[in-house]
Amino acid sequence: MDEVIRITKDIKTGNIKPIYFFMGEEPYYIDKLTEFIENNVLQEHERDFNQTILYGRDVTMEDVISNAKRFPMMAEHQVVIVKEAQELAKSIDKLESYAENPQPSTVLVFAYKYKTLDKRKKVTKNLAKTGLIFESKKLYENQVGEWIKRVLSGQGYAIEPKATIMLVEFLGTDLSKISNELDKLKIVLPKGHTISAKDVEDNIGISKDYNNFELRKAIGEKDQLKAYKIIDYFAQNPKDNPIVVTTSLVFSFFSQLLQYHGTKDKNPKNLANVLKVNPYFLKDYDLAARNYPMKKVSAVIATLRDIDIKSKGVGANALPQSDLLKEMLIHIFK
Repeated sequence: MDEVIRITKDIKTGNIKPIYFFMGEEPYYIDKLTEFIENNVLQEHERDFNQTILYGRDVTMEDVISNAKRFPMMAEHQVVIVKEAQELAKSIDKLESYAENPQPSTVLVFAYKYKTLDKRKKVTKNLAKTGLIFESKKLYENQVGEWIKRVLSGQGYAIEPKATIMLVEFLGTDLSKISNELDKLKIVLPKGHTISAKDVEDNIGISKDYNNFELRKAIGEKDQLKAYKIIDYFAQNPKDNPIVVTTSLVFSFFSQLLQYHGTKDKNPKNLANVLKVNPYFLKDYDLAARNYPMKKVSAVIATLRDIDIKSKGVGANALPQSDLLKEMLIHIFK
């Protein structure tokens, strides 16, 4: 995120590279940076004659280079943007010569999603020397919460930890999806507002009481009544609550409990770092660790592996999701 800010700041101040190669597994920042160049390098009246949008599936690398070698008309720069540039992966080496000596009045942008260039190749070295290569890496699940917090903070909002967890568990690590849902919240909530779990429930449709976060909390607290209520809700709404996600998150919770038991230094800062959780939630792990000794945690992990196999239809005669979730809780609480 810091590198993205630096790139946009440089462009705003006129420090513009002749080639930008945006690549990587996370399309969110590739799209954002491409959109920023599309809207900010040229004045609006210059774009008709000096801004060209190409799509990798419709052009050859020769077409791209031919467009890039043109001169701008009544403007300092022309912009050539190649969207879905990963479609040109097989011919990327043909860019080598142009990348070595690019047209200085052209801003050539590649939006190269879900893939990266081989750093050993000459074309990559040339691009890095004369232009700018940015790799947009996929965030790990434990990093997404902090990302949400930073994005909202930069836009004048705050968010409660539980609301963050709900978004991550429901939307995963897809930053574009998360950004779209945050935009919905910003439409209805005023700046300066702290987004709560209820705001998420009311505006995005994620239940604040019946979700995987609340299930893990109920299991940690050994609140059997609440846990069984939640899995009954999951059984009635299987499309929104697939068992593979539930078992994976419960497995992750008990794996963290195993780490908790094995960590000698129980200092909150160290524990939060080891478990990769917000310090706000450490109290949940403190209680769960008291309720589930290390031996019990190991047994639960073995059970969860078995449930996971059964949920995939192996040796379970295709048991319904509700039965498997009940079986999981029976083994956890016994």
